[in-house]
Formats: sequence, structure tokens, C-alpha cells
Amino acid sequence: MQDLFNKEVNMFSKTSKRVYFVLFFIALFCSAVVGGIVGGFSVYFYWQQHFAELTGQSTIQKVDTAVKNNYIPQTTEEEKVIAAVKESSQAVVSIVITKDVPIFEKYYINPFEGEFWGGDFLIPQYREKGSEKQKVGGGTGFIISKDGMIVTNKHVLLEEDADYTVFLNNGDSYPVEILAKDPFYDIAVIKIKTDNQVEFPTVKLGDSSKLQLGQTVIAIGYALGEFENTVSTGVVSGLGRSITAVAQGTSFAESLEGIIQTDAAINPGNSGGPLLNLAGEVIGINVARSETAENIGFSLPINMAKRDIEQVKAEGRIVYPYLGIYYTMITDELVQANDLPIDHGAWIGHAADGSKTKTAVIPGTAADKAGLEREDIILELDGTKLDSENTLAKLMLRKKPGDVVLLKILRDNKEITKQVTLGEREG
Repeated sequence: MQDLFNKEVNMFSKTSKRVYFVLFFIALFCSAVVGGIVGGFSVYFYWQQHFAELTGQSTIQKVDTAVKNNYIPQTTEEEKVIAAVKESSQAVVSIVITKDVPIFEKYYINPFEGEFWGGDFLIPQYREKGSEKQKVGGGTGFIISKDGMIVTNKHVLLEEDADYTVFLNNGDSYPVEILAKDPFYDIAVIKIKTDNQVEFPTVKLGDSSKLQLGQTVIAIGYALGEFENTVSTGVVSGLGRSITAVAQGTSFAESLEGIIQTDAAINPGNSGGPLLNLAGEVIGINVARSETAENIGFSLPINMAKRDIEQVKAEGRIVYPYLGIYYTMITDELVQANDLPIDHGAWIGHAADGSKTKTAVIPGTAADKAGLEREDIILELDGTKLDSENTLAKLMLRKKPGDVVLLKILRDNKEITKQVTLGEREG
């Protein structure tokens, strides 16, 4: 009886273990199923919310559509670049320069023709046979007003007796007229000529004073005068650079200060095109690239052009206040090399290396009328000290033709003051 009882207990124990074992796996399986369902819904609703943020579509149906179309979310920077290019490229134009070019034909002469020993001795010669219009250059610009006003580089418009035509991104083309060229900076303003009432797309102008090193920028232009609306990206590599830019194939050269350096690709034909920030705003005008290095390009800060734009809109021209002197800003090197008595100011009649210029004060100008002389050092303009931060050129940009300014001058180690009525220089 006891053995029977023990057997029944043992059998019950084994049966219980089997039951518990089966129940454990059933519970585990159910947990996995429930967890999968909950997780699936969590992922589903996460993507619903994510796509809603990206596309503004909040319904389940539109999320399903995006998934079916294999939509892969882009990085934030990629999205901004694409949006900036899409918004601005319609207002970027390719400038094509054409000109009547003489056609030459080749022919041969025999200088010994008629002589008994002349033989077949022929010399090639060339003669002009009419002319034909040919493309001689190209550049880029961007539209700043709905009536077709365009900003570009001055050096894009160097060809005399040439025709300038702009091509829009949609393929439309228009002739243009030159409204004004900046006398100091490589900036020009042109305008589309059309008899039709056309409202052109425009760019947004940003604030180049807010640029930061490392900031992402986008360049758009007519690369190599062949590839319209070419896009390149990079960063702001430097600010406040000073360069001397030379236009290829010409004698045009210009010293530029306060320039943006970027590693975004800037190629021939990009000149005059916009440099954009990620908001799609123009913060620079592409102007030059280094011939001796990789990924070094330069752009004029857009704030330099805003003054020109407003003047052209208001007066149809670009004018600057004019003093009428040749000078160089004094540096520590000039002080040491020339034993100067002062370490700041504008030294009249001297070049950047300290050598004397051919002309110091231009006859008939505001400086001449006020009695400025070679070797004078201008220390202050209207109470502001002239130094590397506040150059004479920078302070003059704040003035207008006709303004009366007070100059503090060092002459023969004595400080004197001169009152000057500024003249005018037009581009």
C-alpha cells in the first residue's frame, strides 16, 4: 500500500512538472507575440510621427504611401541643401558673351611665280573674309528684382562691343543692358531687356556679417562657361581675406579686402554667381579662385553689394565719396623699415612696401583743395582712429559725396586738422 502511494506521488510529481513546463512555454510564446505586436505598433506610430514632421502628412494612409515608395529619410543638411538650391536656382542666370569675330581664310602665293626657276614654291598667307558672331566668354549672375535686375562681377563685363545674353534655368534667354559698374569692387549691376511684362524669380539676400568659420555654403554657377547651374558645396574656410584678383586673358586686376574664403568648388564661369547659406540666402558673390592650390575659392560678402544695389535702384548709378589720394595703411613692418614716428594711420604718397608712389595727391580733388600733402599721415577721420580694424577705405564707405569730414593729420611730427568736403567718384 505504501509502495502504491509512493508510485502515485511520483507519478503526480512527474505529471506536474510536465504541465508546468508546457505552461511556461505557452506563457513565453504569448509574451513574445504580445511584445511583437506592441513593438510593431510602436515602430509604426513612430514612423507616422516622423513622416508627419518631414512631409506635413499626418494620416496613416500617407505614411503607408511613403513606405511603399521606399522613402528613405535624408539627413537634415542634405534636405537643407536641396531646398536651398531648389528655391534659388530659378533666379540664377548664365551670362553668355558673344562678339563679331573676323573670319580668316588661308591661301598660298608663289613669290617666284613667272621666274624660270620658280617651280612650285608656295608660301601660306591669310586674309580676312568677313566676320561671324562667336561666343567669347561666359559668367554667372543672380536676379535681385522682379523686373530683371541682376548682380554679377564687373570682370564678367570687360568685353567691349560685345553682346551679353542671359539664360534662365527654364531655358528662356534675354539680352541685357549694363546699368552700373562699381569703381572699387568687382561688382556690376545689369538688367534684362524685354518688351513683355515678365515677373522674374528672385533670390533672397542674407547678412554676410553673421558668417561663421565652418558654416556650410553652396555655390551655383555656369561652370567652365559650359555647365549651367552647377552646384557645389563646402564650408566657410576663412573671413576677412585680402587678395589680388586677375581676370584670365586680360590686364584687369583688382585688390580686394574683407573677402570670404571657401572650399566650395569655384571654377571659371562661376564668377558673379551666388554663394548661399543653408537658408537659401545669398551671402556672397563668387569672384575668384586660387590657381596654385586646391579648394581655395573666394567670394565678395553680399553686404558689399547692398549699397550698390540700393543706389542703382534709386539713382541708376553707383557713386562713392572721393578723397583723391594714394596711400597705404601703416603696419608694424612699415614702422620698422621706415623709422616712422607713429604705428597707425594712412600714409599719403606711399605704396604697401613703403616706396613712394608717382602721385600722392590728385590735382583738383577734395584732398588737393584741402591742402593735403605727400608724407602726411592721416590719423583720424571724424574722431575715429585709423588702424587695421578701421581702415580709411572702410570709414569712407560710411560717407556720401558732399559730406564734410574732419581729418587729424601728422605732418612734420605735429598734429593738425583739415576740414574736407568729399568729392564724387562714379563707376
